[in-house]
Amino acid sequence: MPKFLPYNTNQNLMIPVNLSEQLVPGTFEYSLNYLVDHEMDTSIFYDHYKNDDSGRPAYDPAMLLKVVLFAYSRGITSSRQIARACQKNVVFMALSADSQPHFTTIADFISRMHQPVGLLFLQILMICDELQLIGHEMFAIDGRKMSSNAGKEWSGTHKELAEKQQKLQMMIASLMQQHREEDAADKVNPKNRQEDEQRIKSLRKAARRIKTFLKDQPEKRNKRKQPLKGNVSRVYQGNLPLSSSQNRT
Repeated sequence: MPKFLPYNTNQNLMIPVNLSEQLVPGTFEYSLNYLVDHEMDTSIFYDHYKNDDSGRPAYDPAMLLKVVLFAYSRGITSSRQIARACQKNVVFMALSADSQPHFTTIADFISRMHQPVGLLFLQILMICDELQLIGHEMFAIDGRKMSSNAGKEWSGTHKELAEKQQKLQMMIASLMQQHREEDAADKVNPKNRQEDEQRIKSLRKAARRIKTFLKDQPEKRNKRKQPLKGNVSRVYQGNLPLSSSQNRT
């Protein structure tokens, strides 16, 4: 019988870890981290905080947004499980910068700020879907999986693209409602950098296209006044920023 070196994954290692290097370029978590930090306007959360002059510093809502959305992508909709993942899972630790927020902090964030969370979540999903970073087993709700066929999904009339947006909004609402219900019942769901300049360039272009397409592009019609199909990826090539936070690099 041949001899092999033994290996055992059930062991602890005391090794230095650079958190940013745990977010591998080309993954959803890498893109999520970049978009929240550089393309999303997280100032929409600020009105929910009243600690400008007094009180202790709060957890950054950008960090909480990252860990919650990544948890959703993995089918986790329990604040207790998300908090535990921030202590045990290296990707969650990287997204949270090892902040280890308490589960009550996460639950309060979703309960009080579900509207701005849903708004930014929609923008991030639309961008990542165009870049074919989601689908398969990600964001599975009630047995339905989000499509990863970005070419087909993002080609169509304004009406069809608006319907795509509406479908995403319904999925987001379902996720957040499930999260709040699980927190209310306090039950556990059993389911369980180096910067790449070219990848960041692609993320920026996608963010700008998604933000401006439905708002700025007139719907084209043929001689019979029927709407013509368009494609987000080919229409917008401008340089308008997605949000006021783009310059926070």
